[in-house]
Amino acid sequence: MKRVLLIIPVLLFLVVGVFFYSGLKRDPSAIPSELVDKPLPEFSLPAIEGFDEGFSSEELKGEVVLLNVFASWCVSCHIEHPFLMQLAKDDAIKIYGLNWKEKPGDGKAWLDRLGNPYTKVGDDQAGRVAIDLGVTGAPETFVIDKEGRVRYRVAMPITEAYWNDKLAPMIEELRRQ
Repeated sequence: MKRVLLIIPVLLFLVVGVFFYSGLKRDPSAIPSELVDKPLPEFSLPAIEGFDEGFSSEELKGEVVLLNVFASWCVSCHIEHPFLMQLAKDDAIKIYGLNWKEKPGDGKAWLDRLGNPYTKVGDDQAGRVAIDLGVTGAPETFVIDKEGRVRYRVAMPITEAYWNDKLAPMIEELRRQ
């Protein structure tokens, strides 16, 4: 009986170890989203201060696009921004920017300083659209297909390696559909 009682903690330790080991193989950027394969929530965002026009969810239909959630206060957005500028320069894909919970004028100042990779930029100062999208932090990027459905969510800065390995092949496939 004492041996059985000694084996139970060892078995419990092994089960917990297997659970944690399996977690090491998961992609931390692959946060599930309830929106994947569903229509983008309807919204209409005003322009950020200093810009002429915002955009609506309706404008994201017709071609494959990216919807990028960013803010000047977001450290990771600074890491991602040069690659977004490269995508815009290469005309790889249209990128729409959702300026999230930003003080008036800060988004424009940031884009003036670092460059603007966005086709259009909308102001989500209250964060309502981000809530509808299920945004948990910035940056987050959504791949939107021609019909206006969310096809993928990236919850980390997009890098050249991630673009080449994951997003570019997915986007090319979506463009062929």
